[in-house]
Amino acid sequence: MAERFTVTTPIYYPNDRLHIGHAYTTVAADALARYHRLRDEEVFFVTGTDEHGQKIEERAQQAGKTPIAYVDEIVADIRDLWQLLQISYDDFIRTTEPRHEHVVQEIFRRLETTGDIYLSQYEGWYCTPCESFWVEGKLVDGKCPSCGGPVQRLNEESYFFRLSRYAEPLLAHIEANPGFIQPTSRRNEMISFIRQGLEDISVSRTSFTWGIPLPQDPRHIAYVWVDALTNYITACGYLQDESRFERLWPADVHLVGKEIVRFHAIIWPAILLALGLPLPRAVYGHGWLLLGEQKMSKSRGNVIDPRQLVQRYGRDAVRYYLLREVPFGADGNYTEDALILRTNVDLANDLGNLLSRTTAMIERFTDGVVPAPTGKSVLRPTAEEAVKKAVRNLDRLQVSDAVVAVFELVRRANKFIEEAAPWQLNRTGDPRLADVLYDLAESLRIVAVLLKPFLVDAPHAIYRQLGLDSADAARLADAAWGGLPAGTRIQRGDPIFPRIDVEDAAVSDPAQAPEGTPEVSVDDFARLDLRVGTILSASKVKGADRLLELTVDVGESEPRTLVAGLAEHYQPEELPGSQVVVVANLQPAKIRGVVSRGMILAGKTQSGMQIVSPRQALPPGTKIK
Repeated sequence: MAERFTVTTPIYYPNDRLHIGHAYTTVAADALARYHRLRDEEVFFVTGTDEHGQKIEERAQQAGKTPIAYVDEIVADIRDLWQLLQISYDDFIRTTEPRHEHVVQEIFRRLETTGDIYLSQYEGWYCTPCESFWVEGKLVDGKCPSCGGPVQRLNEESYFFRLSRYAEPLLAHIEANPGFIQPTSRRNEMISFIRQGLEDISVSRTSFTWGIPLPQDPRHIAYVWVDALTNYITACGYLQDESRFERLWPADVHLVGKEIVRFHAIIWPAILLALGLPLPRAVYGHGWLLLGEQKMSKSRGNVIDPRQLVQRYGRDAVRYYLLREVPFGADGNYTEDALILRTNVDLANDLGNLLSRTTAMIERFTDGVVPAPTGKSVLRPTAEEAVKKAVRNLDRLQVSDAVVAVFELVRRANKFIEEAAPWQLNRTGDPRLADVLYDLAESLRIVAVLLKPFLVDAPHAIYRQLGLDSADAARLADAAWGGLPAGTRIQRGDPIFPRIDVEDAAVSDPAQAPEGTPEVSVDDFARLDLRVGTILSASKVKGADRLLELTVDVGESEPRTLVAGLAEHYQPEELPGSQVVVVANLQPAKIRGVVSRGMILAGKTQSGMQIVSPRQALPPGTKIK
């Protein structure tokens, strides 16, 4: 029987459209769900919406709508966003559903019977946007410490949950299960919070009506602690389908933002203890995606719409940025420049060009057919290590580190092209060419399998261009070396990640030189830094018929990007592997939004432009004197 993995996101509050911070949490949970499906496990991935409360009631009144009509529109928008990002949830739960209302009401009955819920009077400072109560000492300049908004003094009758009763059992559980609260910094915060003393919490309201009425006292409605938090067991079938609940609960991980760890690591486990139910195996509080130095917040209005980013840069680019840019568990700063840089460097230059160069060489050197290897593989150890690292990190919930592990293989494969120089092996008829080309194609196939938890379009595109059916890459076991059959005919396609043009600039043609230039001295010539370069990749510059964007190895730690007016004379796929002469100390120029760092020497003849190449291959970076 396959193992089971249950992962949840927080359920989001539908008072407005969701922002990129919500997408960050949900894409991370989706990556974990996809990974465990890849492992052939039964996965239950639940997300949803927390739809009750005073804030929704007030927003609906302002909009002239009923609360349910108001939230229906926003929930539909949330579902559309998750569809856009291809979030593979198994259940989308709404707290307004009858199945959830039944569970919440029954929980109140049971907790009142056991004496864990009692009626009393509540008085305290309340923040409506955050739907949180604060003691006097927690206020900052008399305002909510979370959103900075005003608070109001409330005094009303309320049912309370005896949270104080569960301080010791919670501490015992946390200390006996080091992985229960992650990362360690959040665990330490929660231990400190419990040791300061837990007070009973208010779990009902009478000051508004939009919520689930308590069965024993309909004047009261269930407050967020029992209403929203119990969505997790409702979705798993609690009090509805016993066999389903036993199969799916406890959750393996509640994935939440660090600001709500306390609710999930203290209040929620205490409610479960009171009900006699198993606790989740882990609560992981990830960091915030900051805008400037501030947490993104709908109430502050400093939010980024992920829909616009997907429209601008593509679904996989946005998913990759969210999963790669921020070390999981830590805070990270969102900038659009960083998203563009990640897309251009990691996805377009490294992964996209590796696929383009590999398929181009197979097409040119072996008539489009993947050759059978004859010798020892060079890339196999790196590929097998990438699989181990990715699995180890995902098992530890270190999502960003897992992505890094996959791209270590991508970068090693790109470096291997320069080391092996397959164009030279082809020129000399060296039989090692078959081993090199197979190594590159098989590495790409394994990269596609390992990327399936993170990206949704690129893995299929890589398989298609390798001439494979992407449906065959359905399990982690498919990442074993040797799965690419020799004799497979590749199907070259468009670049899977076209470079992003940041801005449009005036076009200059670095391949054109003015005629009748004046004489120069030896000293003038000595000022030129002329080097041999090897073209690693070539692509057309968007919106410019004459320009190619080239990535060239000139013997430095990182390749250079150059723009050259060669598109009328060379097809991009002809150039990778070619050696050229580069003016390496030319002042950088921005051409059609691309910063060009150097110039390629070319000669103009009656038949067209011809690049200047050394008579025989020289190491990249060789000085020309």
